[in-house]
Amino acid sequence: MPTTRRAGSNTTTATKTDRAALALVFLASAARVVYSSRSMSAGGAAMPGGWTLSMMWLRMPGQTWPGGAAAFLATWIVMMVAMMVPPLAPMLATFGRRGLAALAGAGYFSVWALFGGAVYVLGAAVAAAELRWPAVARQAPLATGIVLVAAGWLQLTRWKADRLARCRACAAPPSPDAARALRHGAQFGVLCSACCAGLMAVLLVAGMMHLAVAAAVAGAIALERLAPRPERIVRATGVITIGSGAFAIARALVAGL
Repeated sequence: MPTTRRAGSNTTTATKTDRAALALVFLASAARVVYSSRSMSAGGAAMPGGWTLSMMWLRMPGQTWPGGAAAFLATWIVMMVAMMVPPLAPMLATFGRRGLAALAGAGYFSVWALFGGAVYVLGAAVAAAELRWPAVARQAPLATGIVLVAAGWLQLTRWKADRLARCRACAAPPSPDAARALRHGAQFGVLCSACCAGLMAVLLVAGMMHLAVAAAVAGAIALERLAPRPERIVRATGVITIGSGAFAIARALVAGL
């Protein structure tokens, strides 16, 4: 009996330690996101069409393309950690060993890093086109509205519902070792990025360095994963996003008259 009680006490202590470590990671990354957002909020380039191009897509004077990509990825990964640690925590908790959970987390965020690399290539290319051709820049508000409508529609599809159900049910594989934990984390990252595709599109077109936007998207993702009735959250975010996109489209069309 004393041995059993001691083992249970050790498990409880380890669980509390793991939760505290995740909380510290979340708080540190969130603080960094707030700092980065405030440092970039004053910058940007005024564009034809009455909008501002974020500093995220612009290279600093003397900065190379690899340097710009590295700076973006550093900010992106920190933001993904801040946004994804709360919904990721339940899956990591199903690993019995702390080292395996860390490997699963590494695999998971490596997928988000690859996703961020693709985002930067696309975003930098679009920004370059907008800077070079004013006619392209003038269509950005309309394009933003279209993307928002598409993102909201995606939230309401069966495709989204299936992936969300799989995300919520994901747990550690049976008898995991280091390689299996890393692979499982990467597979969960692929599934999670697909599930979050609509909300990530909202984050990117609405302004990933705007704190209100980032907080709203992070909150929606966490509620989808953790709330007892996620379908209500998904439906609400879909409808709100479609409405916001329709408003943006109407405003862009009126401005173009």
